[in-house]
Amino acid sequence: MKLARPLLALRHALLIPLALMALASAPSYAQTEVIIRQAPPPMQYERTPGPRPGYAWDRGHWRWSGRGYVWAPGYWQPMRGARWIPGHWQARGPNWYWKEGHWVR
Repeated sequence: MKLARPLLALRHALLIPLALMALASAPSYAQTEVIIRQAPPPMQYERTPGPRPGYAWDRGHWRWSGRGYVWAPGYWQPMRGARWIPGHWQARGPNWYWKEGHWVR
C-alpha cells in the first residue's frame, strides 16, 4: 500500500502534462465545415468603429445556429502581424458554405 500511493501520484503527475500537450498540439485550422441549402439573409448594417491600434475589426456576420441564421456582431481581435480576411458565405451550386475568417501574411 505504501508503494501504490507514490506510483499513483507519479502517474497523475505524468498524465496531466501529456494530456495538455496533446490538446495543445491539435491543429488550430481544423474547423467544422458548415454547408447550408438556405441562402443567408442580407448583411445587417453595422457601424464600424474607428481604428484601434494593435487590433483588427472582425465585422459582424450571419452564422448558422442549426435551425436558422443568427446575427453575430463584430468584435475587435488582436493583430497578429498580418492582414485579416473576414469570414463569409460562399455559394456553390444550391449550397452555401461558410468560409472562416483568417490571417494572411
